Order: sequence, then C-alpha cells, then structure tokens
Amino acid sequence: MFTGIIEAKGEITEIEHEGSNVHFTIRSGISEELKIDQSVAHNGVCLTVVRLSEGQHTVTAVEETLKRSNLGSWEVGSRVNLERAMKADARLDGHMVQGHVDTTGHCVAIDERDGSWYFRFRYQPTEEHLLVDKGSVCINGVSLTVVEPKGDEFSVAIIPYTYEHTNFKELSAGEAVNLEFDIIGKYIARYAKLYAAQG
Repeated sequence: MFTGIIEAKGEITEIEHEGSNVHFTIRSGISEELKIDQSVAHNGVCLTVVRLSEGQHTVTAVEETLKRSNLGSWEVGSRVNLERAMKADARLDGHMVQGHVDTTGHCVAIDERDGSWYFRFRYQPTEEHLLVDKGSVCINGVSLTVVEPKGDEFSVAIIPYTYEHTNFKELSAGEAVNLEFDIIGKYIARYAKLYAAQG
C-alpha cells in the first residue's frame, strides 16, 4: 500500500528484455536504501526489487503490467516517480494507493496559471473507473485532487513543489500516464453493480 506522496525521481539507466518480461534498472537517491523483494511504486506501478547495484536497483515488469501501464514507453533516460510502501505507523498524507494501475490516460493540455500548472487528461471511463470533483486520483504515482471532471476528461492542479519533485515537469501533451482510481469508489461501484444485479 502506498500514499501517492513521491519520495524521489529515478532515471532509467538500462532496459533488458527477457521473453515477455522487461527488466528496468533505475538510478535514484533511494536505491541504496532498498532491499531485494521490497515493493516500490514506479510511476504508480508496484514493482519488486530483484537486483541491487551501486546507487541503482532493478525491477521486472510482466506482460500484463506492460499492457496496463505506460512502462512500455519507457526509454533509457526516462524519469520516473518513486515511492516505497507506506509504514503502518506513518501519517497518510495522500490517499490509499494500491500500486495497481487501472488504465492509462493521455495528457491533452497543460496550462500555467500564476506559478501553478493545470494538467488536463483524457481517458476511457467505465462503471468502476469513477471520478468525482474534489475526489482523489493517482497519476503516475502522485496523489492528486480531481478538478472539473467532464465526460472522458478531467484536470488536476499542480503546485510548484510537486512540479519540481515529480516527473510532471517532464510531461508533455500527448504523453500517456498511469491512472489508479480511488479504491473506495471502486468498491462502492462494484457493490452497487452486484446489488442492482440481485434486485
């Protein structure tokens, strides 16, 4: 379980293909503190550390993960958001994030407004992929508040600190992002669907 509060940015230094799996090696400020088998969110995707080297760690993505996320578009030099799993006794500063990406969306517009930035995204909504105004959404691992959800689009506001300390600074219009919808909303939608089917 994660919170959507990014600890560090990492840089992809090596990509290895092995069958349908892909191994990503990342250099970051927290890599030396990691352990083998530790869960770390990479752009919101929970991945297991499988190898450590000086100042770097390696994780493996399977075919299903590559299909559901933007990991397939990563290249050497790509910058990714990193967060270690939350501690049970820590404050939940963001919201409950599983690290299980639901789908991808695309950035359709970036608007700078007096020192902050508004990013607008388009995605394919479903009965369980729900967004509500002022609700929570996780984008590339960052816990954010939904602004103006309309149809298949919504916006988020990015403050200067988040802009500087996440890969939102490198995000351009047209790029794919990982989306994880609020787990509480997903459970409510699921139970409502089951209840309606029984009625």
